[in-house]
Amino acid sequence: MRAVIVDAPEQVRVDNVAEPMPGPSEVLIRVGASGICGTDLHIIGGDSPLARYPLIPGHEFAGEVVAVGSGLQSEGKAGVPITVGSRVAVEPNLYCGQCEFCRTGHENLCLNYAAIGVTINGAFAQYVTVPAAKAYVLPETLSFREGALIEPVSCAVHGMHSLNPRFGDTFLIVGAGTMGLLLLQLAVRGGASRIAVVDVNTQRLARAEQLGATRVYTDIQHALKDEPLGFNCVIDATGVAPVIEQAFMTVKRGGKFMIFGVASHEARVSLSPFRIYNDEITIVGSMAVLFSFQAALDVMSAGVIDTQAMLTTALPLDDFPKALDMVRRGEGVKTQIVLNA
Repeated sequence: MRAVIVDAPEQVRVDNVAEPMPGPSEVLIRVGASGICGTDLHIIGGDSPLARYPLIPGHEFAGEVVAVGSGLQSEGKAGVPITVGSRVAVEPNLYCGQCEFCRTGHENLCLNYAAIGVTINGAFAQYVTVPAAKAYVLPETLSFREGALIEPVSCAVHGMHSLNPRFGDTFLIVGAGTMGLLLLQLAVRGGASRIAVVDVNTQRLARAEQLGATRVYTDIQHALKDEPLGFNCVIDATGVAPVIEQAFMTVKRGGKFMIFGVASHEARVSLSPFRIYNDEITIVGSMAVLFSFQAALDVMSAGVIDTQAMLTTALPLDDFPKALDMVRRGEGVKTQIVLNA
């Protein structure tokens, strides 16, 4: 089969590899669509402490089940309603179930955390094997491209769960890429009174206005002029340290600041501990997915996310280098590799 292979940081090729075989509790999926994410950029750039090379990346995906493991056949699919021909989206995170964090309901913080497309081979390939328990059946109303968007939506849903905003809160979202625009749409539906979005890409800002942003800016300081007391909820969706420092200054007294964008693991920021104390600012992190994949599937099925606005680019597998360059240049919103749409 054809697959994208990252042999080492910045060493990417599209080549032929052996087709995987499903284990007893796994299913084999013919990939329909797989999205390129900021995490993939970190993996390819050598900036992910979790990545294991050589690796087939790709963790945002959907496709069709073409084979099931022997254990699922002999044990009635272990209670999982997945059969050959099922159209599925996949929750890629893999947890040990035994460490303290798994045993206390914080699986996304697992000490032995693994993930399809990050620590084991993923879906920038014609076929991929996954645990059957991680596959969610898609309704007929959702295409494979829309199904592949469920994983980033599930990350945004977990972020909103972590932030826990109040009805009527004001928002500032810094970064109008895929995740910033998904968070924007969830905030709109969740009862935010005003939502400002900041990005240097004016095309993305226009899309943010289309999706419900109250105001858009190319400079964080301009946003603060319109909200001199600051915002109840500020979300950084860039992962850029200097931007995080600027965004922190826009949090209203008693407000919340969420670090959502993926920064380099070596990045550092300088924040005022006095201000955190004196203004009673809550700082929240949001990592991956936690009991939010089904909610994201339901949100997608209900039409909460404008998929037409989000899914801007589709390219074949052999054009992965071109797709990667487009993402790095900030073109479009969500770029996907489409194999069987």
